[in-house]
Amino acid sequence: MTWVAERLLSRVDKAADGIASPLAALEAIFMTHIDFVAQHPGAPRMIFGELQRGGDTAPKRMVQTLIRQYGERLHRLLEAGKTQGELDPALDTEAAATLFIGTIQGLVMQSLLAGDVAGIRRDAPRVFAIYRRGIGRTL
Repeated sequence: MTWVAERLLSRVDKAADGIASPLAALEAIFMTHIDFVAQHPGAPRMIFGELQRGGDTAPKRMVQTLIRQYGERLHRLLEAGKTQGELDPALDTEAAATLFIGTIQGLVMQSLLAGDVAGIRRDAPRVFAIYRRGIGRTL
C-alpha cells in the first residue's frame, strides 16, 4: 500500500511539474493517474479489498492520507486556476477536488467490473473533457 501511495503521488507531482496552466496540469494529473491504474491494475483491487474490512485499519488510514495529500495538490491547482482566470471564480474547490478523485474512482470501478482495465485509457479523455467544462470559466 505504501508503494502505491508513494509512486502515485510521485507521478502526479511529475505530471504537473513545469506546467504553467493549472487546467493543463489538472489534465496531466488525471491522465497520469489513469495510466498508473492501467499499468498496475492490481493496485485498485488491493485498495478496494482493504477498504471492505471493518474497523479502523492501517491500510484505511494510509488511503485516507493518500486522498488527503492528493486533494491538497488538487486544491492548490484549482485555486491557482481561479486566480489565473482559467476556472470559474465561484468554483467550490473542495467539491471540484472531490469530483476529480471520484471521477477517477468511478472509471477504475467500471473498468474492473468490465474486465477491461486497458479501456480506462480510452474513456478518460472524454470524461475529463466533461469535468473541464464543469469547472471552466464561463464567458
